[in-house]
Formats: sequence, C-alpha cells, structure tokens
Amino acid sequence: MSTDTSASPSPLALTPVGCTNFKLRQLTRRVTQHYDQHLAGSGLKITQYSLLAHVDKLGPVAPGELARRMDMGASTLTRNLQPLVAAGWLEMGEGTDARSRLVHITEAGRETRRQAQRRWKAAQLALNDKLGVATVAALHGLLDQGLAAFHEGDDHED
Repeated sequence: MSTDTSASPSPLALTPVGCTNFKLRQLTRRVTQHYDQHLAGSGLKITQYSLLAHVDKLGPVAPGELARRMDMGASTLTRNLQPLVAAGWLEMGEGTDARSRLVHITEAGRETRRQAQRRWKAAQLALNDKLGVATVAALHGLLDQGLAAFHEGDDHED
C-alpha cells in the first residue's frame, strides 16, 4: 500500500458532492445565528449591524449605491432599511436633485453601532476560535474569489 502524499489528488476527490447552494445556506444560517446571539443585547441583528456599519463608513449614500456596495437587491435593501429608519438610527434625506435620496446615519445610529461593535468583535473572535483563523482566512479568500467570478462582466459605472 502506497503512502506517497506528494501525489496529486484524484479528480474524483475534487468533485463537489451535493448542492453548493444548500451547503452555503446551511453555513450562512449557522454563522448568522452565531453573530445574532452575540449581538442580542445590542438590539441589532447582524444584517442590521452590517447596514449601519456600511452607511457609517460610506457617509450619506444613495440607496442604489448602497445596495451595489452590499451586493443586495434594491427591494431587500428597502425592506432592511425600514426598521433602522423607524428606530431613528438612519434617515432618508434629499439627494442632489428632487428625485434622489441619500441614506444618512444619525448620532443615535452611530452610538448604537459603537455599542454593538464590541459584541460584533466578540462574535468574530469566537468564530475564529471555533473554525480556526486559517480556516476563516481561507474561507474569506474563497468567498472573495467566488464573488469576483460572479461580478465578472457586471456593468457598473465606477
């Protein structure tokens, strides 16, 4: 029996088994639950925290640009913005012309994000411990590579 580990893996070993979408959704659900558990005391879910963080980082931003930067559909973004606007953490303001709008973070939103950021950091560190830092870094690389492949040929004006 050969124990040569330098040989290339067989093509069968590299063949995906099962549905990639299902596996990604399973992992995404578990990771979302992990972050939501850590953020529970802040009053935010991870999706809301991400939205606040993006608006805070990007400054006043048009909803279309925010959706593009977060890689989500416009209707999903609108749905996700509503509770944050209702809570007073985000505001919809006038844009550069009468037809455009800009999303702004309020001071209350900044404070909520600052308080939640400590919980987010704890969630991130706990995930790194659970999966291993090397696995998380490799996962980030694979996800970035996959997203880039889906964005090839996108028609965005930059």
